[in-house]
Amino acid sequence: MKKRKGRVMWGFIYVGAFLAAFVISAVVKMTADPLGGKYAVHWDDSVGTVYTDLACGEGEANKFDLYVPADSTREAYGLAVYLHPGGFTGGDKSGDAEMLQWLCARGYVAAGINYTLFSEANPQANVYTQSVEIRDSIPFVIAEAEKLGYRIDKMAVAGGSAGHTLAMLYAYRDAGEAPVPVKMVFGAVGPSCFYLEDWINMGADPDHPNPIDPNEDYSGIAELFGVMAGKEITADMLATGAYLEQVKDISAAMWIDENSVPTVCAYGAWDRAQAFGASARLDAALTEHGVPHEYIVFEHSGHGLQNDTAQYDRYMEKVCEYLDRYMPAG
Repeated sequence: MKKRKGRVMWGFIYVGAFLAAFVISAVVKMTADPLGGKYAVHWDDSVGTVYTDLACGEGEANKFDLYVPADSTREAYGLAVYLHPGGFTGGDKSGDAEMLQWLCARGYVAAGINYTLFSEANPQANVYTQSVEIRDSIPFVIAEAEKLGYRIDKMAVAGGSAGHTLAMLYAYRDAGEAPVPVKMVFGAVGPSCFYLEDWINMGADPDHPNPIDPNEDYSGIAELFGVMAGKEITADMLATGAYLEQVKDISAAMWIDENSVPTVCAYGAWDRAQAFGASARLDAALTEHGVPHEYIVFEHSGHGLQNDTAQYDRYMEKVCEYLDRYMPAG
């Protein structure tokens, strides 16, 4: 019991960095509107209707909000799922209302889905269990949409920060179990994998990473990886490389192959909430397997993508381009 409490404490110290950095950054800009109203939606009944707090499982957190377009006459609709940020320890689907309204206004059925957050009350929650909750919630979302008269024939999945990680896991790891074809994934600043050499350099100049010191005690990072994966990971496992199999279930980039879906992603080069090096591995994996993708680096920004408005504009333009190409609404 004492050992378990120790792991949980380390988990709060290290996993909490995600949420702290998110709060300091104020907001991941993809859920805001920094471009003078360019992507703002005046939400009313002429655009669509929102149904809130619909059940998608047995847990207290297993709820989703569903946004359906006012036009219900089409034969079929694409589903756009957007998963909230919050460092795996905070956040709520309601915080993404602007993004979900925007997606609905483009003609999609849009869904924001909650998941059980890691906390003192839920120490068993981790990135893997959260990803399973998302996977298992999708049939509920589609069934509710179809009950309302919106037949779903394809889907995209997206998110910010922690939600981006969960979106990538669904798109790359679990798409084969989706009730309808997954056509694309987009998002920003989500950790894509957990290689030690990326994570020990968090906060360093991304162009000049520090080498791994074999004499360093990496027990803190081992605890972080273990809590996030829901598995026992030791410093010795980091030294031998055995940890990689333990973190595969939460490492989206490790599931990419030639059948992976088109991707648009954005990362801040000075991110101190997640390892920027992991995003380079994501880009490399997508490139190696010939997956259509856009990897957009915000050269002057951290986790909030706060200092590169032109790059944010490019990111949103590419999201629109990929939605139109791979998820046509009409």
